[in-house]
Parts: sequence; C-alpha cells; structure tokens
Amino acid sequence: MHLLPPILHKSLANLSNRYGPLFYFYIGSKPCLLVSSHELAKEALFDNSTCFLNRPKLANLDYLTYGSADMAMAPYTPLWKFMRKLSMTQLLGTRALDRLNPLRREEIKRFIKILQEKAEAGEAVDIGAELVRLTNNITLRMLLSRYEDEEADQLQKLIAEMNGIVTKVNLSDYFWFLKSFGLLGFRKRLKDVRDRFDILMDKFILEHKEARKKDDGRIKDVLDILIDISEDEDAEMKLTNDNIKGLISNYLTGGTDSFPLMICWGLAELINHPEVMKKAQNEIDSVVGRNRILEESDVENLPYLKAIVKETLRLHPGGPLVVRESTEDCTIGGYDIPGGTTLFVNVWALGKDPKQWENPLEFKPERFLSNEWRQGKQQLLDLRGHNFNLLPFGSGRRSCPGASLALAVVPAVLGIVIQCFDWKVDDKNGRVTMEEKPGIALLRAHPTVCRPDARLSPFPSV
Repeated sequence: MHLLPPILHKSLANLSNRYGPLFYFYIGSKPCLLVSSHELAKEALFDNSTCFLNRPKLANLDYLTYGSADMAMAPYTPLWKFMRKLSMTQLLGTRALDRLNPLRREEIKRFIKILQEKAEAGEAVDIGAELVRLTNNITLRMLLSRYEDEEADQLQKLIAEMNGIVTKVNLSDYFWFLKSFGLLGFRKRLKDVRDRFDILMDKFILEHKEARKKDDGRIKDVLDILIDISEDEDAEMKLTNDNIKGLISNYLTGGTDSFPLMICWGLAELINHPEVMKKAQNEIDSVVGRNRILEESDVENLPYLKAIVKETLRLHPGGPLVVRESTEDCTIGGYDIPGGTTLFVNVWALGKDPKQWENPLEFKPERFLSNEWRQGKQQLLDLRGHNFNLLPFGSGRRSCPGASLALAVVPAVLGIVIQCFDWKVDDKNGRVTMEEKPGIALLRAHPTVCRPDARLSPFPSV
C-alpha cells in the first residue's frame, strides 16, 4: 500500500510503466490485477466478461446502500439484471430522457441567465459551482420533482457527505484479520448520514404516494415509476423500499459529480486552447446561428463539438478506473487469475497510451474527425464501451447506466457555454490550472473561476 499515493490512477499508471500493462499485486491481503492496455482491457471486460460481473464489496459503501440493495454495488443476480433493465429502459432510456427534455431545458435557461448577469456585471464566476448547481437541479427534478427548497438542499448536502465517506479507506476491506471489526471507526458517522437520508427519502416516498392518489396529470418522475413497480403485483421482480432508496442514491451520486466535472474539464481545455474554442464557436454559429441558443437536438449536427467532448473524456475521464471483482478463475494475458481478484482497468492511462494515440498528452479534437472515428451522425456511440482505447463510461453489462443522459447534457451545456460567452481567467498567463486532486472521480484541484463575456448581441431571449 505504500506504493499507492492519494491519486490512485496516476500511482497505478506509474506501476504499469515500471512493471508492464498487466500487473498482479496485493493491497493488504486483497489480490489485485492492474490492466493498462486496450488489448488486455478487451480481454478482461469483453472476452472474460462473465468472470467480472461483480464489483468488490466495500464496507462503507455496502452500509450506505442498505447492504448493496442498490444497482451500483449489488452482485450480479436476477434482481440486479431487473434493476439494470429498468434503468436502461424506463428510467434513463431514450424515451424517458425525451419526456424530461423540457425540464432540462428550463434549468439550462436558468443557468444561462446567471452567467448573463455575471457577464453584464463584469464579475468572475466559479463555473464549477454553477455547473454543480445546474446538474443538482436537473437531477433532483428528474428523480424527485424537487427544486431549490430546504429539503432539496439537505439532500444535496447528504449526498456530498456520502461521497466524502465513500472515498475513505476502511482497512477491514483489505486485511482479512480485520473483517470481524466491520465498519471500524466509521460506524457512527455512517449511521448518522444514512439515518438522515432515510428520514428524507421516507418523507419523499410518502409525499409521492399521496400525490399519486390525486392523479393531477403531472409528469411522472423516477420515484413515481419506482413506486409503481414496487406496488405492481405482476412485476418481474419485487422492489423494496431499500432498493428504491439505493437506486435514488445511485442516480444522485452519479450525476452530481460526474457531469459538472466533464463540462469543467472541457471548458478549461478550451480556455487554454483558444484556437480550438474559436473553431467550435464558428461551427455552432454556422449550424445554429446567433439568434437562438443551442439545444440538445443540435448536437448531432456539430461534429467538432462532439470531437471536443471525446477528446476531453480521453484526457479527463469522469471515472478514471473501472473496478470489478472476479467471481471465478480465468486467464488474462496468458496468466491464471484466481476468483476473488479485484480488477483495476486504468481508463485514465488507456487514454494516454502513446502506442495508441499520437501525441497523447496534447488536446487535439481533430484526431476524432478522422475516418477511423467517424460513424455518421452518431459519433458519440464509440464512447459507450465498444472501443477499448476510450472507456469513459466503462464497458459491458456493468457500464455506466447514465451514459445516455451524460451524452445528452454534457455536449449541449458545453456548446451553450462557448456559444453564448467568451471566457477569460485572471491568471497572468491567461491559463486555467489543470491539476487533479484525490477522489474516486477525476476531481479538479482548484476551482474553475472564469470571467464570462457575452459574444451574442443582441443576446437571445432566455
């Protein structure tokens, strides 16, 4: 463990540089396998996919998810498959996202209005904080029909607390002789956070059940659909209240961190590469015009914007590591890998492999405009785990269920931000720092504080 400093994906990349792309090691008494090449990633996640369908059980996360009653941490069982199918069809599928598009549009308009006011006042803005606020509002309205009220604020703070606890190392996960001690020093804090989450969620569930009796014609949110399924006697599987709470927790924690980070990293790269930003602005002006604001439906006609999103996710994947656990013995790279091994696929390192990418550390969206990467209008399809050089959402049956939502929101919001505004930073070099800090997600070490300057005149009505 002494070889693993806080930023884990960078530490693992250093180990791969020293020992090769396939590296077997131990964290405490836990056997681990590190994969850092696209060939071996394919072998692990595709050729041996049935061996790596589980995630390792972590004591803190298991407690917060009601004994892995959620989808993110649950073992691969019929119940997990049902929750996954539910997420990919009724909750986060194309029809559900289309139905809730007006809601997202409302929140994006509020976001633009805030930036417009900052630009008129000549004030700097912490764009990362505003993006978190935007995605929180979108997520809470989609899931719970909640807006910026006191209870929504409480829930957001609870999710931030949960994310903070999840990143803490519990030694009982890695040393067999500490297993009997369970949560060790985290029990009191975990119980306090989950109890407060329970109180809020029980209240939301009760409110939704009461509202459903009125049949007022409102658009169903995700919690409504989950309650419907839990009460459906003919449903394929029975969902408990713990399953519902675990799923809501998954969606909240998945959306509040990852989407703002993806957009923030993208904007930071564009500020540091003004020639790329100018080219993207010209594309948007020619396709969308300067009299209206870009919409999600415009993205499919903006290949350079999509290339920018790909290049951002290549260099700054929201989840820098894909983590799985083998349920049975298998063979990878000619080596026998025993069941119970934790697999780390270093997505961050795959995107910077000089054997696969020319000038891998350069931000160059043009690389994704080559024939190799063009797939007609649906150029974002190759972000979904089929190309093992680029795995920002993982791969296979355990890939991120929120990928469709991310690929709707991230390009649209990033496009709007650069269509409506030019951006400057007060740093003497005019550059945004690109340092990372420790975390499960790819976190920025410093706030992204920028000064917006409206580039559309007159500014389209919001």
